[in-house]
Amino acid sequence: MRRIVTLNAFLFAALVVIVSVVALVRARDFRRADQGVLGGKLAHAFESHYDAVFPARGLGVSLWAALDYALFAEGRPGVVVGRQHWLYTDEEFKVDNDARRELEKNLALIEWAHKELARRGIAVLVAVVPAKARVYPEFLDRRRPPALHRALYAQVQAALKADGIASADLLTPLEAGKSREPTFLRTDTHWTPFGADLAAQAVAESAEPLGLDASGEFRTVSEGETTHRGDLLNFLPLDPYFAFLLPPPDRVEKVKTETAGDAGGGLLGDMKNAPVALVGTSYSAEAEWNFAGALKQALHADVMNYARDGEGPIAPMLRYLESDDLAASPPRLVVWEMPERYLLAHQPLDAFHLPAEVFVADAGDKAAHSRSTN
Repeated sequence: MRRIVTLNAFLFAALVVIVSVVALVRARDFRRADQGVLGGKLAHAFESHYDAVFPARGLGVSLWAALDYALFAEGRPGVVVGRQHWLYTDEEFKVDNDARRELEKNLALIEWAHKELARRGIAVLVAVVPAKARVYPEFLDRRRPPALHRALYAQVQAALKADGIASADLLTPLEAGKSREPTFLRTDTHWTPFGADLAAQAVAESAEPLGLDASGEFRTVSEGETTHRGDLLNFLPLDPYFAFLLPPPDRVEKVKTETAGDAGGGLLGDMKNAPVALVGTSYSAEAEWNFAGALKQALHADVMNYARDGEGPIAPMLRYLESDDLAASPPRLVVWEMPERYLLAHQPLDAFHLPAEVFVADAGDKAAHSRSTN
């Protein structure tokens, strides 16, 4: 530990020296015009010149990030660096003090939403997306998920079963599929289109007892490969000075699903009266993964996609329950996709009106919630 502290101190000192030398060199280019010293114009002109010719902050951040990444295999808070250029979101490794209570609240909300849809005669199938660290633990380095995360997937599946909520096991096909193609991206939190397709097939198998009984024909076509910049690279600020240190980009096959025999493409979600509604997160909302399209093909049914990016799994469902679309065109089946890691996290619900009986919290929180809904 003493050696690491000493090395960090030395690297920081070296960074300061490098930045200072570059700053002095760039400052020599400044040419004074007729700016007044007392009025502050000279200082302002020098500051503007300095900002224009020497982005010191950007260089400093990139240099320090490069040292952390190259020497210690660490990134900024938000990413966990694994072996062979594999990156993981640190949300799969963190446990807040109230994580267990948040899990109880989220499970209660899932049960309530299920009952609300069942009351309207709509079947629900929950698809819990296993953590990337669970599917690809072999590339983890020193850091391991804590016990609460390690037990989470099985615990959630057991809770859903106890509440009588149908769910699909996505872990088994995503693990088994690794021997054929990657099921998650190296530098991104999300699954690959191949992984999304395996998940859609698992959902379709689990949906058979629910009696969807659809007979549509759809096909998924490839549009070639493209380079994908993973979202976890945002926590490695090495561009533009040290971009050569970054993991190589992922290659993603671009696919889309269309109606079989439809020369015009038959894009997903054109029909308002689709028998299936998809609710979830960016795993479903982002077209790059084509989960909605793969689900359409696997279920032989048109799918309306109500998933949203950046809101977690609970808020999109609550918004859908309050939507005009649900009231006007109720589906026969709702597929609810939810990454397991979100179930330990607080879900912002201030914008929704929920009955007090679904709010699992202490007395103070219940009182606050009751006041906000009155």
